[in-house]
Amino acid sequence: MIKRSRLFGNQTRVTFCLPRDAPAGTVSVVGSFNGWEPGRHELVARRDGTRTVTVRLPPGSHRFRYLATGGIWLDDESADRVDEQGSLLLL
Repeated sequence: MIKRSRLFGNQTRVTFCLPRDAPAGTVSVVGSFNGWEPGRHELVARRDGTRTVTVRLPPGSHRFRYLATGGIWLDDESADRVDEQGSLLLL
């Protein structure tokens, strides 16, 4: 799931959210906004049974995927579009 909130100055706060245990292990959101660098935006377990990470993004299109332990790549069906290149956010 993806939550968005507009911020002052044309930025958008985007919260990426997955269930706590699916997939198992560490999960990072990697994408065009962080140089596809694993570990930079790692999802953190929350008391409500989810894992989340929040980033501030400028207007435009942003590609991303989730990378889980063991090299497992996942897309987010709640993105604006999902195709062979992964998930896409249009802000």
